[in-house]
Amino acid sequence: MSTSPLAPAGTVIGEADLRPSLTVLSGFWPATTYAVARALLAVDPSLLLVRHDLTEVHTGAVQRIVRDGNGLLEDVRVDLAHGCVSCTLREDVLPTLARLTRTHPGRDLLLMLPEVVEPEAVAAACAHCLVDGAPVTDLLRIDSYVTVVDAEHLIDGLATTDDLKALGIHAATDDDRAVADVVVRQIEYADTIVLWGTSPGGEFDTSRLSVLLDRMAPWATQVRVDADLVDTHALSRRLRGTRRHRPDTPGVLTRGLEGYPLGAHEPHPDCGVVSVLFRTRRPFHPERLHDALEEINGEAIRSRGHLWLASQPETVIAWDFAGGGLGLGSLGRWLAVLPDELWADTSDHRRLAAALDWDPYYGDRHQHLVFIGLDLAAADLHRTLAACLLTDAELADGEEVWRSYPDPFAGCFPLVTLTPDGSHAPDLSDSSADPEGESA
Repeated sequence: MSTSPLAPAGTVIGEADLRPSLTVLSGFWPATTYAVARALLAVDPSLLLVRHDLTEVHTGAVQRIVRDGNGLLEDVRVDLAHGCVSCTLREDVLPTLARLTRTHPGRDLLLMLPEVVEPEAVAAACAHCLVDGAPVTDLLRIDSYVTVVDAEHLIDGLATTDDLKALGIHAATDDDRAVADVVVRQIEYADTIVLWGTSPGGEFDTSRLSVLLDRMAPWATQVRVDADLVDTHALSRRLRGTRRHRPDTPGVLTRGLEGYPLGAHEPHPDCGVVSVLFRTRRPFHPERLHDALEEINGEAIRSRGHLWLASQPETVIAWDFAGGGLGLGSLGRWLAVLPDELWADTSDHRRLAAALDWDPYYGDRHQHLVFIGLDLAAADLHRTLAACLLTDAELADGEEVWRSYPDPFAGCFPLVTLTPDGSHAPDLSDSSADPEGESA
């Protein structure tokens, strides 16, 4: 038994993985997503397709449908303790997957998510929720997270300022997500992206969509499908059995902290698409950054990453822009301000990334942002961002003076107070925490 340098980390050569595989299929346009599911069933009728209808989730019920290539196997109403997506995942989706692996041994599974469910929520449930005392991944292997996007509607989905409640498709009473937020998170968590169909604007516009998806998720494999003539066997070969998913891959907002690529720097237009990376050590001046927010994102379809403010030098701040709305939130503390004994609370990847890029003065603190848009003026954007940084004279004043700056973001990113022995609530030192805080 040995490991191969060409195999993914952790792969053992000579020992077969006999677990059935699970492909997770997401997408905001259900008809298109279901078309891909039907294509996969046509090639492999033994494939078990599981999907949930959330139409009545607000009343505490969902409809579970299981079928294979030969027909319907289950169509059951499921009553939940609470009407929300997390309850659906925990109380029925994962138990159903576990049950099907036992009752239909040797058959692979395809989980088609409702249009408002983000694949990262499924990954988190698989990692943290137990079924009969064990994680569901003891019974099955997640092969790939596949997101299907409809070429006809993608730009509208990314540009709209509508929220899910306005469309009546919110997943819980407190679900305030925007449509664009859901679309980008489905795209950016994917291992594989299917661009289905063509743009009404023709081949150039379709190619532009392909480039845009590549800039939004350069880590994903992209598959283009002509919806009028689908080669189901070729599509199945590209979507199943790929082993593309890596369960230790961080969420998109923490990729940069963990040493993963956050985006591509492609400042010259490709079919009109521009992607700009902005990285620097200097902190932002809080007032200048606040005043420039509208200009910074004026031409962007999507921007993301993390930053640090001179006035809040302990805090890693998440930057999350889509659909015309900017969300800023805390990702915990920079390692530079953490006591040594608390470094173990962070991931190995984050500590390694910090060590490789450590600065004697700044430590691991830095700006790391990516901006993606159509005909975005890269040089102008860079100048605008650079003008928000501290000047040489301001840097020379030192951290105590920085903390005294008037700060429009004051109080937006609270951190727990470290006790004298260095202990604190672990969730705020964890770079995988969800960002919460200011929205603009």
